[in-house]
Amino acid sequence: MTFNDIFKSDFLDQATSFSVTDTLIGMAVSLVIGLFIFMVYRKSCSGITYSASFGLTLIGLSLVTTLVIMAVTSNIILSLGMVGALSIVRFRAAIKEPIEIVFLFWAIATGIVVGAGLIPLAVIGAIIIGIVLFLLASRKTHENPYVLVLHIDDEAAEKSAMQMIREGTKKFAVKAKTVTVGGIELSCEVRLKDGETAFVNKLSEAAGIGSASLVSFNGEYMA
Repeated sequence: MTFNDIFKSDFLDQATSFSVTDTLIGMAVSLVIGLFIFMVYRKSCSGITYSASFGLTLIGLSLVTTLVIMAVTSNIILSLGMVGALSIVRFRAAIKEPIEIVFLFWAIATGIVVGAGLIPLAVIGAIIIGIVLFLLASRKTHENPYVLVLHIDDEAAEKSAMQMIREGTKKFAVKAKTVTVGGIELSCEVRLKDGETAFVNKLSEAAGIGSASLVSFNGEYMA
């Protein structure tokens, strides 16, 4: 055994075995598709459901997954060790909307496909998925629901208020009713007629109704 054999390292030999060109191409393609995923997420999840940090996470997730898959496909022993290492990782990030799961899996799938060298499949799949999500998100499948909160003096005023709500809204449902010594508090989920809110003014001016509040509702929609 010579002096050079003592300091010979398999790790250094493997460090020069991968292709820098292939790595740069794969990471660049993953970055472009990740930016496309971020754009689709921003367009389809506008409003209070949109999170800029989550959008950046999608880009980073596609890049990191691509890097991991490239390393795994280059060495079978490394792939077994990587599976064991990742099996102990736990993520507890809160998912606000079910649609976010789709974007997470999309970013992970992009990294896997690009890392495996199937770049055309990743590009075609991204285009198809992006078009489908954008078209479905742009369609308005339901009216925006609102919650109407009324403070009513007595039962007679309640009947009058219910009649006015029935005439001024497209659909309504009583969600909560609280009866106290001071009066009645009524909460209703309502669907407006063409966004018209003038009936709330009439309710607040009606006899026996102390106040009327209309707030946007973000939760489960009634059937």
